[in-house]
Amino acid sequence: MFKKILLPTDGSELSDKAIAGAMQMAAKLGAGIVGLTVVEPYSYSSLSEYRPESFDDYEARMNEAAAERLAKVKSAAAAAGVAIETTTVKSFSPYEAIIETASKNGCDVIFMASHGRRGLNALLLGSETQKVLTHSTVPVMVYR
Repeated sequence: MFKKILLPTDGSELSDKAIAGAMQMAAKLGAGIVGLTVVEPYSYSSLSEYRPESFDDYEARMNEAAAERLAKVKSAAAAAGVAIETTTVKSFSPYEAIIETASKNGCDVIFMASHGRRGLNALLLGSETQKVLTHSTVPVMVYR
């Protein structure tokens, strides 16, 4: 059925649960996983010179966060005996990065967590999962 699963993670507890669910599914289907994390690029603006963090410090912090997130995916894949590749994408729009990565890597399903925001919170904050569901041309499995 599915041969290549895109698994985005933001390092949250809910993403960790989705990692476990994706590994179970991949192991049962004999599918591979593409682990993805999206980090926000350094923001250049007229106020950039007043930022408390330099470009190099910001990049190092984002690279460390991405490595920690993807290490969880790699560890889970090794434990489940699932083939894994990982990637980090810099983008101000995580949902677009998720959809583009699925396309570039030939993924036939996106398996992601939902943070379950409801009401005004969901309206104000939006939902990357909802945006992926709305714009993706490949199936999306939402794990809760």
